[in-house]
Amino acid sequence: MAPKPITSPVPDAWYPTLSVFMLAIGLVVTASFFIYEATSSRRNRSLTKELITGAVASVFLGFGSLFLLLASGVYV
Repeated sequence: MAPKPITSPVPDAWYPTLSVFMLAIGLVVTASFFIYEATSSRRNRSLTKELITGAVASVFLGFGSLFLLLASGVYV
């Protein structure tokens, strides 16, 4: 029984689109984080909201960067 080759669960044609959308979403969430930090006073800030916003931005920017590398031919 011959082994099956390893293939990507995401089609190669989707890499550029996924990278653009994920990077855009990540940048919007990052911008909202910076606006939240700049406009709220120290007493009104919520650590939970900051951590969740930072984590969401990090995930979208990370996967967006991954798909950008894959779309440009750098297979990681």
